[in-house]
Amino acid sequence: MLQGIASGLLGQRSFEGEMATAGLGLAIHFLIAFTAAAVFYAASQKLSSLTQHVVVSGLLYGIAVYIVMYWMVVPLAFPNARHSMSRDVTAVIIHIVLIGLPIALVVRRFSREQLAES
Repeated sequence: MLQGIASGLLGQRSFEGEMATAGLGLAIHFLIAFTAAAVFYAASQKLSSLTQHVVVSGLLYGIAVYIVMYWMVVPLAFPNARHSMSRDVTAVIIHIVLIGLPIALVVRRFSREQLAES
């Protein structure tokens, strides 16, 4: 899987690189996750409702991240990628539960700590 992520940059050569290209894929994966968290944090500084209604904003943000990744980034990196209903439903649920909601909850907690220190 990690070599598959790296193949977005390296193409088929990524599957020949063993641990090196798997490491690159892992780094890319974490860069994308960090960027998603940073975008939500930056937006929460302008829109306080994102941290006031953390569950709803987290669920919606998970859907937004899914849309960006699966309808914009993946087609650019993998032009032959195809959608399927079961894969898309699974991906949306994963992005909601494991990406959007945790990012929103962590940002809310961090924002509260920042407010208490001020």
